Amino acid sequence: MCLGIPGKVVEIEQRDDDLLMGKVSFSGLIKEVCLSYVPEVRVGEYVIVHVGFAISQLNEEEALEVFNYLEQIGEIQELTDNGEPPPSPPA
Repeated sequence: MCLGIPGKVVEIEQRDDDLLMGKVSFSGLIKEVCLSYVPEVRVGEYVIVHVGFAISQLNEEEALEVFNYLEQIGEIQELTDNGEPPPSPPA
């Protein structure tokens, strides 16, 4: 399964080879990402990134919701790694 992760665009650069690149923050971890598929994106906006390419834009509310889901997954993984059973899904 492939997973796209939301990130916040913190810098945009048009390269000499016409490639639109940018720096995207993933909860403080900054990665260089190709922005050519989302040329209308601006600094401060959120994108979904998959294997180094921003593939779509999303608003801040949607991005925060995804961050919340990813945090929940991380908590479940930590419980599983400690040998404890994962929590039951809500009813």
